[in-house]
Amino acid sequence: MKIGKGIFDRKDEELKIPFDDISAKGAVSRHLLTMLPDDTNIPIIIVCIGTDRSTGDSLGPLIGTFLKEKGKSPFHIYGTLEDPIHAVNLEEKLQAIQNTYDHPFIIGIDACLGKLKSVGMIQIGDGPVKPGAGVKKELPFVGNMHITGIVNVSGFMEFFVLQNTRLHLVLNMAKTIADGIYRAGLSYKYQHSLLNLNWRENQENTIS
Repeated sequence: MKIGKGIFDRKDEELKIPFDDISAKGAVSRHLLTMLPDDTNIPIIIVCIGTDRSTGDSLGPLIGTFLKEKGKSPFHIYGTLEDPIHAVNLEEKLQAIQNTYDHPFIIGIDACLGKLKSVGMIQIGDGPVKPGAGVKKELPFVGNMHITGIVNVSGFMEFFVLQNTRLHLVLNMAKTIADGIYRAGLSYKYQHSLLNLNWRENQENTIS
């Protein structure tokens, strides 16, 4: 038995989910599981990017904080309200992750701006997130895959728009995404336990 794309059908296209849809948490969880690596020994790192100094940009550290509050997880969480990952320390944090883990699989999480009709959408897809793109900053790309939340409208005075995004929207998007990731973690941990159990049984059968 394999975890991730070995269990579920792989979906390479970016998935868009309305954060307030009744099935949003389950959809986030299911799609995330399809994108995790087959090798369960690969460390999975969740990098939540953003700062609580800007309402719109607080999506990432809110998600990181909610995940930390939920307790033990098979995923390693970086970026919280207490210890945020933002433009100033992003390169340093990414280097520390690479120094700590052997070939990690990184999930980049960040807020983004988009079309008016897309505000409130959660996006999940292959490839890195591009932090700072909405406000014209040149920062390192982050992740083997990404989860982003469209928190407001792009196209004009983006920095001001992020500063004046409604906290109610950002907070509820963060709760939905964090709950979806947490559910995926529970499933991933369970499947990992089954793999270990099957491996031990096979070893015992071989020895006997």
